[in-house]
Amino acid sequence: MQHRIVVLGAGYTGAFAAGRLARRLHREDVAVTLVNAEPDFVERVRMHQLATGQELRPRPFSEMFAGTGVELRLGSVTGVDVDRKTVSVVAADGAEELPYDTLVYALGSAWNPQGVPGTAEHAYEIAGRPGALRLRERLNGLGAGQSVVVVGGGLTGVEAATEIAEARPDLRVALAASGALGGWLSPKGRAHLRKVFGRLGITAHEHTTVAAVEPDRVTTADGTAIPAAVTVWTAGFAVHPIAAATALELAANGQIVVDDTMRSVSHPDVYAIGDAARVMGPGDKPLRMSCASGLPTAWQAADAIAARLTGGKLPHAPLRYFNQCVSLGRKEGLIQYVTADDRAVSAALTGRFAAVYKELVCKGAAWGVAHPMFGMPARPRRVLREGSAAGAVA
Repeated sequence: MQHRIVVLGAGYTGAFAAGRLARRLHREDVAVTLVNAEPDFVERVRMHQLATGQELRPRPFSEMFAGTGVELRLGSVTGVDVDRKTVSVVAADGAEELPYDTLVYALGSAWNPQGVPGTAEHAYEIAGRPGALRLRERLNGLGAGQSVVVVGGGLTGVEAATEIAEARPDLRVALAASGALGGWLSPKGRAHLRKVFGRLGITAHEHTTVAAVEPDRVTTADGTAIPAAVTVWTAGFAVHPIAAATALELAANGQIVVDDTMRSVSHPDVYAIGDAARVMGPGDKPLRMSCASGLPTAWQAADAIAARLTGGKLPHAPLRYFNQCVSLGRKEGLIQYVTADDRAVSAALTGRFAAVYKELVCKGAAWGVAHPMFGMPARPRRVLREGSAAGAVA
């Protein structure tokens, strides 16, 4: 009887984990099922490009997983019963329950309106393809001189503001940040960011908290109205809510609490990866929600599952950061080097070379999802059955 592994979500982490598991283990022993709402892989780190009218290379899962044995189930996850070990899925042809022996939870995150009045009704988001396409249509309808305000001064906000300003120099683009512009960067990084903002004509509203969003403006905490024909909301992410309805142990923000192999601390047959997982990194700090955090957790989880099933050695590789890669339009970039716990150091790359570097990182992430066998043994390993010397296979 095959050991049933069900992977929920086919973003960077879920797709990588499913592919790696299928290539690490014999198909006769393990059935890997990947559940996702869309038939194509979405490069989430490129949603600001999609929103500004750029066409992205299609990456259908049918091609990505051809010959691997991964079974793709198209549908939306509506529930997880960790006691009965089943997943509820609604697909085009109706609802079904999928039983599992091991679950990999990779449903990720979405935009976080943070309860700000008017945000859900009037703001646009780029946390996924539907949102990016909706923003794209709205931007296409804007005339010269109209205003766009990006709310959120983090990586996503900076990339969105610069991409829009470069693609549409006829628009008035502004960014509202709760702190200083690029406050997390080194002095060199901050100086370069200000230089690019100046060249692109982007207005930075620093130390500004947006208290409300209306159809034609945002209102700040001090009552100032900033004109906005379009408001793009990038002020943080919220985890998918499915886990909150389960018996899994969660952190305060809804992430699943895991050990260093990405295994749930409350339910050992469940693994959580990417934005869905509360993973502790260097300095006993939780890893931030990002592709840079997600792919290493997927690698760790897949190898841990394979090791437990085959009696191999568990991976305990330290999870750490090396740099933050920021695109500033298609011609400029910023690579900020950081400490293991993600604090900026003085070194940074800027300009065209940094833009090329960031593009290579994005391409490398997509390549890694399609080719998760890097660093693997040449042949898949056989699963040890119940009662074997290695013990249980959960």
